[in-house]
Amino acid sequence: MFDKLRNAFSNATKSFGEKELNEKDLEKILFELELSLLESDVASEVIDSIKFDLKNNLIGSKVAKNEIEKFVKDSLISSISSLFDAAGKVDLFEKINEKKKTGQPFLILFVGINGTGKTTSLAKVAHMLQQAKYSVVVAAADTFRAGAIEQLREHTNRLNLKLVAQNYNSDPAAVARDAVLYAKSHKMDCVLIDTAGRMQTSKNLMEQIAKITKVVNPDFKIFVGDSLAGNDTVNQAREFFEYVKFDGSILTKSDADARGGAALSIVKITSTPVLYLGVGQEYSDLKPFDKETFLETVFGSLSGVNIKEISSEPNPTPEPNPTPEPNPTPEPKLILLPVILLQELLTLIFSIIQNYTISLHQKMMMKQLNSAQKFVIGLRMDDQNLENPS
Repeated sequence: MFDKLRNAFSNATKSFGEKELNEKDLEKILFELELSLLESDVASEVIDSIKFDLKNNLIGSKVAKNEIEKFVKDSLISSISSLFDAAGKVDLFEKINEKKKTGQPFLILFVGINGTGKTTSLAKVAHMLQQAKYSVVVAAADTFRAGAIEQLREHTNRLNLKLVAQNYNSDPAAVARDAVLYAKSHKMDCVLIDTAGRMQTSKNLMEQIAKITKVVNPDFKIFVGDSLAGNDTVNQAREFFEYVKFDGSILTKSDADARGGAALSIVKITSTPVLYLGVGQEYSDLKPFDKETFLETVFGSLSGVNIKEISSEPNPTPEPNPTPEPNPTPEPKLILLPVILLQELLTLIFSIIQNYTISLHQKMMMKQLNSAQKFVIGLRMDDQNLENPS
């Protein structure tokens, strides 16, 4: 599990420990680390963050030759740990208990594309809530995919849960609303709403999910992604988050995931936590995601590791010392005229402009008149010459 990610970080720490550090070697090793992380399905935003933190920690640090490998490992662990910390943690049971105090059911909406294990993950969550003594009703709001309602009915029959469903091609929002009304009338604790799987590029279907969200106003939205789908899962999470603003993720098939980059990438891109990992086919094969377990799987034992908190905020730049300002030269004082005098002055200026304009106009008229007179005189002289030819 997560073999490629583990090898990428392991090779990077060994490369740093095998040579004297200079900026040229540092850039080369960071580039090799970037390629390895890309092969492990780590998003470019995460890679840039890891490289930035690692470079800042290394440049200017005085580290003994025999401690460089440990120093790099601690820096990498601190950087990744800070990514998970920034997304925070969510206690689903605590949220359900808070809503339960109001006498209203807690609504959970599941979104994702076909084939990721969304419906099975919903059934696993239903089983988990059932084991915690919560009453659950399931809404079959996937009215698009053939066999979706029958699949969900099979799960609810096995778990002995109430299923609210309608015919295929029914309005999914209406199905979700019926389930909520049923839960309210029967004092149920939770409503789990299954939705049609859709590609993140299908704008109409994505808008349909947004409609369901507006109609029932779910308390919690979960994105279900396939760990084995690589960077496509990251792109799916990005698009779904734009439309739905989900609160957390479930990554399925994690027991077969040799790369491990999806969890890192989704947490960084959406700033939401990974809630659970699907690790098998049974209803009990849903494990809470744990940061320490993830780090131990990738880096090995964390004993003796110095995990530092890395702030995402830039360090404040020191303010320059104030330079003495030259004494300002006194500006000439303006003479304030009384209002009446100012009005008379403006009237005088306007009169001068008006007279000048009239005078200019008269000169132009006289000039045009003189030109016309000369033209008429010229015509008369031409007529006389024609009448008295020499």
